[in-house]
Amino acid sequence: MVVELIKLSKTSDQPLYLQLYNQLHEMIKNRQIPADYKLPPIRKLAKKLGINNVTVVNAYKLLESDGLVYSKIGSGTYVTDLENKELFEGNSVLEESSDFEEVKLINQGQIEIGENTINFASATPTPELFPVDDFKNALNEVLDRDKGFAFGYQESQGFYPLRESIATYLSVGTSKIEPEDIQIISGAQQGIDIIAKALLNYGDCLVVESPTYTGAIAAFRSRGAHIIEVPIEQDGIKLDILEDKIKKFRPKFIYCMPNFQNPTGYCYSYAKRKELLKLATKYEVLIVEDDYLTELDYGERELLPLKLLDTNDRVIYIKSFSKIFMPGLRLAFLSVPQELYEGVLAAKHISDISTPGLIQRAFDLYLRKGIWQKQISYMREVYKERYYKMLNAVRQYFPQDIEFIPPEGGLTFWFKLPEGILAQDLYEDCLEKDVLFIPGSVFYPTPRSSQHFRLSFAAIYPEYIEAGIRIITKSINKLLKGKKKNRTKSYTPLL
Repeated sequence: MVVELIKLSKTSDQPLYLQLYNQLHEMIKNRQIPADYKLPPIRKLAKKLGINNVTVVNAYKLLESDGLVYSKIGSGTYVTDLENKELFEGNSVLEESSDFEEVKLINQGQIEIGENTINFASATPTPELFPVDDFKNALNEVLDRDKGFAFGYQESQGFYPLRESIATYLSVGTSKIEPEDIQIISGAQQGIDIIAKALLNYGDCLVVESPTYTGAIAAFRSRGAHIIEVPIEQDGIKLDILEDKIKKFRPKFIYCMPNFQNPTGYCYSYAKRKELLKLATKYEVLIVEDDYLTELDYGERELLPLKLLDTNDRVIYIKSFSKIFMPGLRLAFLSVPQELYEGVLAAKHISDISTPGLIQRAFDLYLRKGIWQKQISYMREVYKERYYKMLNAVRQYFPQDIEFIPPEGGLTFWFKLPEGILAQDLYEDCLEKDVLFIPGSVFYPTPRSSQHFRLSFAAIYPEYIEAGIRIITKSINKLLKGKKKNRTKSYTPLL
C-alpha cells in the first residue's frame, strides 16, 4: 500500500531522503497510514524504490525525530498512534536489527565486501594481521595443562588468573587496578550494553560526546534513555557546555572515549582529563570510559586511561582487546566501582553467564608470556605505515578546503567537507565507484545532515590507500563543480 503511493524524482534538487520523508510525513499526518502500521523494512523499501538503504534510514530517522514512528527491537518500524504519542518517546529506528542500515553493518564488519571494493568504512583489521600461530600454540598449551577444565564455565566475573594479568598489565606506578575490580566480558559492545542495563531506566539521561560511537547510541536508546549531546573538540569534550548539561539534566553518567575517540580520532589533553574528573566528583556523576585503541599511538605521547587518573572512584572503565587481538573472539573487560559491582555482575549473568573460559585462559598466557606486548608492537608498526600512507595521500590529493586534524594514532581520520556539500552525497557517489566510507551523520544520536565523514585504514592494504583517496578526491571535485553550477545567477541591470 505505502510503496505504491510514493513517487520520488532523482532529478529534483531536493535530496531523495527528504522527498521520502515528506511524503511519508503527509501520509501519516493525514491518516492515510493507520496507527501501528508496520512500515516496509529498510532494504525492501529501498529495493522497491530503486534507492540506497541509507536514504530510507535517514527518512525514517527524521520521522522518528518528529515522533511519527517508533521501533520494536528485532521487529521493525511502526507508525505512532498520534493520540498516545508519548508512549513511544525514546525509542529509535536505529534499533531495528532486522534492517539495520547498511553503513552501520559495514562499520561493524557484518557485510561481506566485494573483492574489488576499497573499504575505508570498516575498522576491523585485515585477516593476515591476526596472530594465528601464537594463538594456536597458546590454545594447545592451555589444553595440555588444564585438560577438560578449559571447557567448563568460569565464574561470572572471569578467570581469576586472567584478571590478575590484566591488573598487572594496566597498573602504572602508584595507579593500580585490582583483580577484584575487573569483570571479564565478551567484547566492548557487551560492556556498554551491560552498563546500560545496570544503570539506566526508561527516561534516564546520560551525556555523550557529539559525535560518538554508533554501538553506544544503540545500547542507550534500547533502554529508553535520553541522550544528551555535548560537542567534542580537538582536545576533548567542551567542558563549559558539559557542566551546564550536568546541572540541567543530572545524567546517570558521561560516556566518553578520551584516547583516539571514535569517530574523530581526537585525544583529550591532560588538563581536560583532570577537569573532567573534577566535574564528575563535584556533581557526583559517573564516567564511562571506552578504551579500545590507546596502544595505537604513533607519536611520542604517553596516553594513559582516564581510569588511572581517577582518585575518587568515578570512572567505569571498558577496555577492548579486539582491534589488536582477534575481533571474532570478543574479549574485553570492565573495571567498575565496588558500589556497582553487584548490578553489573547481574547484568553480565543475564547476557551470557560467562565469557568462554578457553579464550580467557589462552589470553592469560598471552599476557604472562609477553606475547601480547609483542603483538601490540607489531600491529603498531603495521598501522603506522597505513596511517602515514593515508596522511600523505590526503595531503597530496584532497582539496585544501577539506578540513581535518591528523590524529597521530588510532585507525581513523575525520574530515569536514566545504559548506554546501554533504557527506551523504559524497558517500553515494563513491559507492557507485566501489569505494566505501562512513558518513558523519551516522555518529550522531539525533538525525541531521553532516559535512563530516570518517575514513578508516584498518581494513585496507597500503597499496590501495592512494587509489582510494584519488577516487574520493574525484567525487569531491565533482560535487564542488556541481555546487558552483547551482549557485544563483546574478544579473546586471541594463541602464
